[in-house]
Amino acid sequence: MLIIEDERDVVDLLALNLRKAGFTTSTACDGAAGLEKARSEKPALIILDLMLPKMPGLEVCKILKSDPGTRQVPIMMLTAKAEEIDRIVGLEFGADDYVTKPFSPREVVLRIRAIMRRGEAKPDDERLTAGPITVDPARYEVSVNGKRINLTSLEFKLLRTLIQRRGRVQARDRLLNDVWGYESVIDTRTVDTHVRRLRKKLGKAADVIESVRGFGYRLKEK
Repeated sequence: MLIIEDERDVVDLLALNLRKAGFTTSTACDGAAGLEKARSEKPALIILDLMLPKMPGLEVCKILKSDPGTRQVPIMMLTAKAEEIDRIVGLEFGADDYVTKPFSPREVVLRIRAIMRRGEAKPDDERLTAGPITVDPARYEVSVNGKRINLTSLEFKLLRTLIQRRGRVQARDRLLNDVWGYESVIDTRTVDTHVRRLRKKLGKAADVIESVRGFGYRLKEK
């Protein structure tokens, strides 16, 4: 597990609690060094601060998520409360989760375990369709009108879950539980951000996903 963070006390706190939880850690104190380590070590997960010297965290996230060699490495962002727009951009770049400072080390460990469980889950092999959208869980591929589109692992699981439950409204907190693996409501805006990004990638086919005001989302039955 790679921690990219320039504040030594934060690094020490994270490393101590992650080791207690059974994880092996390595660290980098700036964005450029973190990017190099991420590429060479291929860690199981990256904890990435957004405010970094030499290269900002958002740029590191963007590069890693656009590189086929590191695209599947989960990224958890560390942000200050005032950096909400950066959190949104980070999620849109493909980050898997975020934690705001100051944070609870226990919460970080719980979130990491949830992310790791998502990666271990094996999808059903049955191919799913919704209008022009085809989801192939066995190959982890999604296509619209026969043209393949690139989704992050979370976007893929979110779309698959909505298709499997078509016609039924899915509350945001239930999606957080079933897609993200959280056992309690943490921040349902995470769901909205990923739905927005998913719709953008689906293009004109995105109208199959309906918003249910004040509740959640539903995939049209037809």
